[in-house]
Amino acid sequence: MSQACTLTVTEDSVDGATVLTPDGVLDSSTYRALRDEVIEAALGEPRAVIVDVSRLSVPADSSWSVFSSARWHVDGWPSTPIVLVCEHQDMRTAFGRCGASRWVSVHPTIKTALATLQRRDVMAHRARAALPADPSSLRRSRDLVERWLTAWAHTDLIPVTQVIVTALVENVLQHTDSGPDIRLQADGATVTVAVDDASRVQASLGETPTRAGHPLGMRIVNALCRQWGNAPTRSGKTVWVIVGRENRI
Repeated sequence: MSQACTLTVTEDSVDGATVLTPDGVLDSSTYRALRDEVIEAALGEPRAVIVDVSRLSVPADSSWSVFSSARWHVDGWPSTPIVLVCEHQDMRTAFGRCGASRWVSVHPTIKTALATLQRRDVMAHRARAALPADPSSLRRSRDLVERWLTAWAHTDLIPVTQVIVTALVENVLQHTDSGPDIRLQADGATVTVAVDDASRVQASLGETPTRAGHPLGMRIVNALCRQWGNAPTRSGKTVWVIVGRENRI
């Protein structure tokens, strides 16, 4: 009987970037765990996520795609750069050979990786609240949206954002056992709503409309936003939604 491979990940911060150092074997048994570690680090919106893979053992070149997969999941939001560092030339060559370098660059040192990064604009406003797994969270989430967007002078986007946060929180309460953890972010042009839960089942448009033909859940979100997506995390997932001025109701 084959023995499961192990992989550990340590985290540090260097010049505004999150540095992850995985140690162990990267294969089919550890692939998803490492991917979700990288995605979760990116959702924190650091300057970049730098993964030092020098201590990894990668028996099959195809496993390197874990990093391009992570990059794909955060491409729409928060679009945090993901770059690799490896002190071994043969591993850098293997990474390039599998084609993953088209999406994620690899560098010999953290210093050289940082030198390729541009400074990211910091979001003007951010807020976060963990809510209970209770119907009262529906009203609470709408109240928080109104309070935060009023304080941030985005009152024109309150109605659409309240509809979206209601749909997201309702999905969490109906389909998971966890309480919703909501985040709101705003810059000069858009508002982003992100809701974390403890389920790995991705949000989708597969719901059946009501008998009256009214759309439900993510169908409402899809109709009212600029862009939305799922990002798997270590404990479940994050569903994020971006609304712009064109989405005002």
